[in-house]
Amino acid sequence: MTEVSVVGPAGGEVIRLGPTQMRILEDGHTTGHRLGMGEITLAPHTEGPPQHRHARHDEGFYVVSGTARFTVADTTHEAPAGTLVMVPPGAPHTFANPGDEPAVLLNTFTPDLYVQYFRDLRDMIAGGRALTPAATIQVMGRYATVPATGFAR
Repeated sequence: MTEVSVVGPAGGEVIRLGPTQMRILEDGHTTGHRLGMGEITLAPHTEGPPQHRHARHDEGFYVVSGTARFTVADTTHEAPAGTLVMVPPGAPHTFANPGDEPAVLLNTFTPDLYVQYFRDLRDMIAGGRALTPAATIQVMGRYATVPATGFAR
């Protein structure tokens, strides 16, 4: 029989990264590594990662609550609740929460390659290293992701 994963509202693996929380809902084990999924909660006035490009996976963001700001190359998009942003490989992007309320985003990775990135950031912080843009970029590099230079943050 094929195993089904059910993750309740208090379930999942919670990873705290400064003012950001990632709750991993599907790490790829149930989907044969075709899909990873998480819930990102961005505190008010929180910047996301440096703008970057993924080489080997698509990334999706569905804004559940609050408003996020997505920057794609040099274009900014305000994304209120109900907005879906799909980022194909190679597209430069980042996100932030410039608002006064938390923003909650459902985040998908196809394939699940990028789930381990969040665990690596957690382990880096637990090891005493600060969550700086340079440190973040270094960890991104393990997952076929590079900084997207020459664009707005």
